[in-house]
Amino acid sequence: MSAYRDGDKVVVMVPSRLSKAEEEQWVATILERLAERERRRRPTDADLQARARDLSRRYLAGRADPVSVRWVANQRTRWGSCTPDDRTIRLSTRLRGMPAWVVDYVLVHELAHLLIPGHGADFWELVGNYPKADRARGYLEGVAAAAHLPLEADAPDGDFGPDPRGMHHGDGLHPSGEYPREVAG
Repeated sequence: MSAYRDGDKVVVMVPSRLSKAEEEQWVATILERLAERERRRRPTDADLQARARDLSRRYLAGRADPVSVRWVANQRTRWGSCTPDDRTIRLSTRLRGMPAWVVDYVLVHELAHLLIPGHGADFWELVGNYPKADRARGYLEGVAAAAHLPLEADAPDGDFGPDPRGMHHGDGLHPSGEYPREVAG
């Protein structure tokens, strides 16, 4: 049995040997599983807020406490941003549908900015508490490259400072390596 989306429809393929009742039962089960998987891959703002609190507790000793965490559609060149002064975090809707561990990385990165505004060694040490940080940064760099977004070396500013591990790069959340202080919207 298999299922796939075709526009707004879901096409479910079942063996012809099933009875009508079995077919209906399997279609309902598959549609339910598909809906649950899509819900997990497209968390709501409330889901993001709860996830951020859990990640703060697990990787930042619960010290980062955002007032709000929400999806925004106006971030075309950033994966996430935060405003430490009002403790708000925004994630680009472009992250929706990406693996949960990638979204978690962006959340941990922004949560760390609630504690440390810049990208110094102390900041990267906090972000490094998340075990999939390097893997998620690589994933996001690959997405940025595939979308033909500017990478660090191609960005107009040029130098974004060394990574504490000795690599020259930005943070992976903004393809140019820039960190936004505030974002309208």
